[in-house]
Amino acid sequence: MECSCCGVCCEKTEMMLSNADVKRLEGMGYERQKFARQDRYGFIRLRNRRGFCVFYDVEKCCCGIYRHRPLGCRIYPVIFSEQEGIVLDPLCPMKSTVSKIELRGKGKRLMGLLQRIDTEATYNKDKAQRLKGVE
Repeated sequence: MECSCCGVCCEKTEMMLSNADVKRLEGMGYERQKFARQDRYGFIRLRNRRGFCVFYDVEKCCCGIYRHRPLGCRIYPVIFSEQEGIVLDPLCPMKSTVSKIELRGKGKRLMGLLQRIDTEATYNKDKAQRLKGVE
């Protein structure tokens, strides 16, 4: 797919992160609390700053961690819709550059990622509850 670097996908992001995404970014020197937040269900999501992903540079119209971006960002504009299943995000102006083969491949990767994130969220939520019990 071709990316126009428009930032539509980075605006008001709700992108979920896997534990592997978090570890990779921490390994690059980023502090977890500055780029991620955990919701009450245990899902870890990218933070926003001034309406965009913390890693998106609005002035330069580019991702500051593009080569190391989370897997969900790599899979985009392929998304999961509860009503339709695997689809292309209608908001992405470059969705027409995604081939049917790429859609199928990214769709499989997305389903695997969502299953992994769901499992990790359960663990994250349980861990947070245990830590609260210790305090």
